[in-house]
Amino acid sequence: MQLNFEELYNLYYMKVYSYILTLSKNPNDAEEITQRAFFKAMTAKGQYSGKSSEFTWLCAIAKNLFLDTMRANKRRGETGEEMASSFNIENALANEDMAFRVHQVVHNLEEPYKEVFQLRVFGELSFDKIGKLFTKTENWARVTYHRARLKIQERVES
Repeated sequence: MQLNFEELYNLYYMKVYSYILTLSKNPNDAEEITQRAFFKAMTAKGQYSGKSSEFTWLCAIAKNLFLDTMRANKRRGETGEEMASSFNIENALANEDMAFRVHQVVHNLEEPYKEVFQLRVFGELSFDKIGKLFTKTENWARVTYHRARLKIQERVES
């Protein structure tokens, strides 16, 4: 990859998000899929061959994740408007027992994931403000929050 991950994220996040938003018609789902796409791109950047533009590669990843999500929802009998993942942290917090389990996992989460997650979910701070608290960028806060969500999801499901 010619650019480092943060440069890719800064350059293409809104474009990929907008593309997925046109497919999903749901801002929350579009944000989640876009975050997952950038995470997947970051962890698989050795697979980028350079045959297409970086933007095209990122959109292909995001589109595949969107289609995978739609297929999973169809198997579960959900419509496109109910495109929540099988485990949704916000929904889990509404269930008392599951909320306790999520809080246990968050309590044991390593930093900075723990604090970023808590500031976003419980403190309801914007990514911009979280980034400023850590003297980092808004994009750093987004990526860190997404990684925290993935860690929590994995640990709660196991």
